[in-house]
Amino acid sequence: MKPIIIVPAFNEEANIEKVIDMISVLNIDYIVINDGSVDDTEMVLRRKNIEHLSLSVNVGIAAVTQMGFRYAIDNGYDAAIVVDGDGQHPAHFVLRLLEELDSGNDYVIGSRFIGRKKPWNMRMIGSRIITACIYLVCGKMIYDPTSGMRALKKGVLLEFARDMNYIAEPDALAYLLRKGYKVKEVLINIEERKGGVSYFIDPIRSIKFMISVIVSVLLIQLLRGRNEH
Repeated sequence: MKPIIIVPAFNEEANIEKVIDMISVLNIDYIVINDGSVDDTEMVLRRKNIEHLSLSVNVGIAAVTQMGFRYAIDNGYDAAIVVDGDGQHPAHFVLRLLEELDSGNDYVIGSRFIGRKKPWNMRMIGSRIITACIYLVCGKMIYDPTSGMRALKKGVLLEFARDMNYIAEPDALAYLLRKGYKVKEVLINIEERKGGVSYFIDPIRSIKFMISVIVSVLLIQLLRGRNEH
């Protein structure tokens, strides 16, 4: 495979240099997509000559990752790994995800919770609900449906590059499961954010995100599945 690492970044001036330093050790091509950051992320990217694309406005994770998938297809890559720009995903797990693609999987999720208990905070309660929704619609248990670290083989890349009308990772995941793609979770560890602020630190924003994803998985994906039959 010829893989590329896609790094979405929004206001990650404190983390993006470290992320790229970790990735560079792997000798895998990468592209950072600066999603309309209003801090000094762009300045850091330019100063360090980091390969990147910059958006003038913030468009959100789904649109940013689709841009990355299109970039991958247009430039001859046949696999992509998404790694968040906040520094929480240790780069060596990229190789583990690529191994699973090599083993015949189409979509590999870097999971924080296989064999582990989820904490009982608001975000993880939402994650449990999303897991239940995906199981209801697709019949498969996914323990970390909101993980930002994932790997895609060319067939999925092509599909998402052409038409990715999904809110976020869980919605896209439900679509793939319904379509019969081979999806696998592998255990990863994450590190604490060293700087900056998570996009979902605002509880109202987190609740709105969870509600929109749950509605999309339960209604849109379920209705699509019934219409296709």
